[in-house]
This record gives sequence, structure tokens and C-alpha cells, in this order.
Amino acid sequence: MADTTEQDERHRRLTAWRASDRVLWRASADHRLGDRLAALAAHAGEVYDLDEWTDVYGNGVVAELEERAAQLLGFPAAAFFPTGTMAQQVALRCWAGRTGNPTVALHPTAHPEVHERGAFGVVSGLRTVHPTHEPRLPTAAEIHDFDEPFGALMLELPLRDSGFVLPSWDELVEVVEAARERDAVVHFDGARLWECAPHFGRPLDEIASLADSVYVSFYKSLNALSGAVLAGPEDLVAEARTWRHRYGGQVFQQYPAALSALLGLERELPRLPSYVAHAKVVAAALREAFAEAGVPWFRVHPEEPHTHQFQVWLAHEAEALNEAAVRQAEETGVTLFRRWFTEGCPPGVSVTELTVASEGLEWTGDDVRAAVAEFMRRVG
Repeated sequence: MADTTEQDERHRRLTAWRASDRVLWRASADHRLGDRLAALAAHAGEVYDLDEWTDVYGNGVVAELEERAAQLLGFPAAAFFPTGTMAQQVALRCWAGRTGNPTVALHPTAHPEVHERGAFGVVSGLRTVHPTHEPRLPTAAEIHDFDEPFGALMLELPLRDSGFVLPSWDELVEVVEAARERDAVVHFDGARLWECAPHFGRPLDEIASLADSVYVSFYKSLNALSGAVLAGPEDLVAEARTWRHRYGGQVFQQYPAALSALLGLERELPRLPSYVAHAKVVAAALREAFAEAGVPWFRVHPEEPHTHQFQVWLAHEAEALNEAAVRQAEETGVTLFRRWFTEGCPPGVSVTELTVASEGLEWTGDDVRAAVAEFMRRVG
């Protein structure tokens, strides 16, 4: 359990963010229980008939969500999971049974490697290997020349911990073809796949159809309460439902999560291209503002974001940057940066992630530059 100091700091941040008049993005977890329940009750009827009975073990509104997701992703079937961690373990376990090879090739900073406590190996009996350690997805040559066999190639789109980066469309196609030449299946970790279409210049179903299976999240970009979908061939999804039950994912009722996911598909999904476009405006203004403020070293990565999320690096300790960020929110009603971290950074350097969503569309370049000036004044 978090200690009192950590809880107090979190409460302080949430209070400041909630009270801010100007933010780039509001996370679904930034709201109070009453706010989220009231919003869901007010709008759920726009996407589903609320006179229908509640779901029981995956029927009703959950089945409707599965069908809708499968259509969007261009697959014949999809299964709803309570978490992406479970969905991807099940997907790769099913593929291992079909290929006869439990080895999964993926990036060393992929979510299962650094954020799931070794679940692939500990729970699902899978082994992982890394075709590259560069801060990007592997190239076709790296896949082709990798020195041991693997049954599945897992590609995280975008690669979050490396800066939400994506390959070009041609590079992605070549990587997939290289894996298939090695008789490996391809699985997309598409937790944030929804916002990749503008970068690739392709519709969502064309992107997803490159893979043999795809996982997508509903809360990371679509503002839902929770939940994920695994989409793929009918026989794979049928087996995945069996393993979902064995893993404890056959939840009795899930209508709040399913309704919020349908709302996300209806409301947020069409807006994502505008968020991606405006993230480029915000990133450019940040670079200009840091230069104007005389900041000796900084990095906006990628310089032109591939999605509506990107990283900012500064040569300061995280504690000082976090204090400056929350003070700016408290004193000016403007939340520019949220939390800063040092994991994966050189000594004396910190990194934060920026997301541009609906409220961020209101920010002009001048707004960004003014906010940076106020932030740096508090950093000292």
C-alpha cells in the first residue's frame, strides 16, 4: 500500500489537474467517481439500448462491442478481455500451440517485458528474445538475420517507452514479410493502435490486417473505463475465449466498461486524427519555447510526433520538475506537464510524456510558449 506521503502527493496532483482551466489532456483516472458515473449514465444511451438486459458472462453489450471492434479492425472475430496483459498472454500462448515454438520476438522495452512482472514466462510458459536493442522497432534485416528461431513476432505500435515511435508503412510491411518468411506469425500490441492511422496514411483495418492477430486497449486513447479486445481468426478467438476463462477473465458483468468503450469508439476514435495533427503544433511550440527560454539542454522526441503522444526530456531532477508542474497548475490554472520520471534516463535528466486530446486543441503556439515560460520560472 502506498505510504501517506505518496497518497497525499497524488491527491494534490489530482486536485490541481482537476481544477485547471487549461490542460492538454484529461486522463480517465483524473476524475472523481461521481463524475465518471454521471457521465456514463448521461451518455450510454447514445450507443446502446439501455432497456436491454445487463450482460452475463460476455453476452449482450459485451458481444456488441466485440462485433464492433472486429469490424473496425477487419477481422472475423474478437474477444473482450478485462486487461491487455491477459489478452496478449492468451494470444501468444494460442499461437505457440499452433506454431510449436513458444519463443516470442519483441522489443526489450515492450510492455510485457517491463510492465508485467515477467508474466509471459512466469504464467504462460513463453520465452522472449530481442531482435534489436535500438529505440525503435526491428528492421526487416534484423528479423531476417536474427540468429535463432521464434514462433511469433510481437510489434508494439507505437513503441511507447521509446517515445511513441512508429516505422514507416513500407518498413512495417517489410518487417511483417520478413517474419512470415521465417514461418513466424505476427501479433500487434496495438494498445494505442487507434491513433496510428494518420502516420501510416492507411485506414485502421488495413493496418491491422497486416498481422495475424491484434490487441487493442479501450482506455488508453478512447477514454473508456477499462478493457481490451483480441481480434483475429475465428478459431484463434474461440480458443482465446477458453483460455480467458482459465485465466480468470470470464467476468460476470462488464457493462460499465463495455458501454464506455462503445462511447470511446463513437466519440474519441473519429477525433484522434485531429489530436495527432495538433500534437505536431504543440511539439514545435515547445521546442521554440525552450530555446527562447535559454534552456541549455532539452529534447522533444520525436521532434514531429508520430501519434498524439510524445516525450520531453530536460536536464533537471524529477523532484524539482514535478514540484514546478503542480505549482504551475495550482497557481495559474494551467497544466502543461504532469509527472516527470528518471527511469531510463542518464543521471540528472528526467522525462515526461505529453498527450494532446480534445482540450489540447484549444492551445495555440503562443499558449504553449507562455506556459513553458511560467513552468521554467518555477523550475529556477
